[in-house]
Amino acid sequence: WTDRGWPPPLENRGQPICLDVPVCAAPSRLSFPILLLSAFHSWVQACDSVLCFAQTPSSPSSPAADKPKYEKRWRDCWSVPLSLARVCRYSARAGGSRSTALEVRAPDGASSGVLQFYTAQDGADWLRAVSTNIRELTLRHVKLLAGLLSDVHGLPLQVVHMGWASERLHGADPSPTLRPRFLALKGSSFYIFSAPPVSTWDWARADQIYYLCEVLCKVHKLRLADDCWLQANLYLGLRDFDCEDQGPYCFSVAAGHGKSHFFHVELGSELAVWEKSFQTATFTEVRRTGSRTYTCRWQGEALRFTVDLAVGFTCSDSKTQNVLWRFKFSQLKGSSDDGKTRMKLLFQNLDTRQIETKELEFQDLAAVLHCIHAFIAAKVASVDPGFVDSQSIARKYTHSS
Repeated sequence: WTDRGWPPPLENRGQPICLDVPVCAAPSRLSFPILLLSAFHSWVQACDSVLCFAQTPSSPSSPAADKPKYEKRWRDCWSVPLSLARVCRYSARAGGSRSTALEVRAPDGASSGVLQFYTAQDGADWLRAVSTNIRELTLRHVKLLAGLLSDVHGLPLQVVHMGWASERLHGADPSPTLRPRFLALKGSSFYIFSAPPVSTWDWARADQIYYLCEVLCKVHKLRLADDCWLQANLYLGLRDFDCEDQGPYCFSVAAGHGKSHFFHVELGSELAVWEKSFQTATFTEVRRTGSRTYTCRWQGEALRFTVDLAVGFTCSDSKTQNVLWRFKFSQLKGSSDDGKTRMKLLFQNLDTRQIETKELEFQDLAAVLHCIHAFIAAKVASVDPGFVDSQSIARKYTHSS
C-alpha cells in the first residue's frame, strides 16, 4: 500500500513478483448473460461461494503503428456472496416473461443486477447452477448450526431445512404483492423471517413462529411437461386456498385460527425439498412429543381431548381425569366440521361394528385438525414408509424442473 493508492507501483521493486490468483472457471455449457444494469459487456461465473462478475476494456479500433497495442484482459468488477443468498427470476413488468432474466441478492444487500439471457434455456441453466451452489452452502450452514442451537432443556435442536421463498401478500391493491421470506424448519417449530438468522439470538426474533404439529403444508400447483396445471390437495378435508397463478411451484402453510401463508419457489426441486422437509420435521416432532392434548367441550361438559401416537384418540374428564371413551386410529372412519369450532368424528365400535359419532367443540379447530392429520400421517409412515413417498405430488411431477 502507498499514499498513491492501490495497487502500489511495482516497476521499481527489483526482482519480478509472481502473484498466484485462484480462478473459478464457469461451467463450459453455460452461456454468458447480458448485464442490463451496466454499460459494459460482462460475463458471469458461478463459483463455489460467490457469483463473480468481470469486464473487458474496449480497445482502439486501429492503434497507431508506433504505439503499443492494447490487449483485452478480463478483470474482476464485483462479486456476490452466495451463502444464504436468494436467486429469483425477474419480471420488468407485471405479467412479463420471467424465463430469460434473473437476479441474485445476498443477505448483505449485494446484488448481481438484472441478468438478461439470450434464450430461456440459458436462463434456466444459470438458475439451476446458482441455486445448486446456494443449496450446498445452505447445507454447510445448517451443519454449523447443529451444535449451537438447543431447547430450554439444553438438548440440541435439528435444523431440517431452511431457504428463501416468495410470499404472496394481499392488500388494497387487487394484484397480489410478493415479498421475499426466509423460511426454516427447526426443532418443533416453523419459522418465517424477513432476513436469514445469523446468530442464535435471531431465531427468537422471527416474524412468525408456528408449532409444527399444528400447521399443514399443501402443494398447490405444478406445471407439467405439457404446460397443464395440476391442482394437488394433500388433505381434502380442508378448504382450498385461492390459488392464482403466482409461478409454477407453489405451496401454502395453514396454521391455527385461520392463518395461512402462500409461498412459491423458482424450481420444482425446491418444492420437492420443502414438501419432504415438512414431512420429516413434522414426523420427527410427533415421535418426540408422542401425544397432544386440547381442551374441548362435549355434551356441555369441559373435557380433555388427546391424540396419542401409540393409543389413538382419548376423551377424558378435565376434573377427574376419568376416560370417557377411547378409539384407535384404525377405528376412525370419517370426520366433518363446520369450519368454525365444531368437529364430528365417526368411529367404528369393534364389538358392535356400529358407527359412533362424537361431536366436540374447540376454540382453535384448525390447529386440532392439523394435529390429527400430522399424527395419522406419522402413524401411517411408521407402518408403511413407502406410502407417504407414493403420495408426494411434487416429487412425481418436478423431474423436468
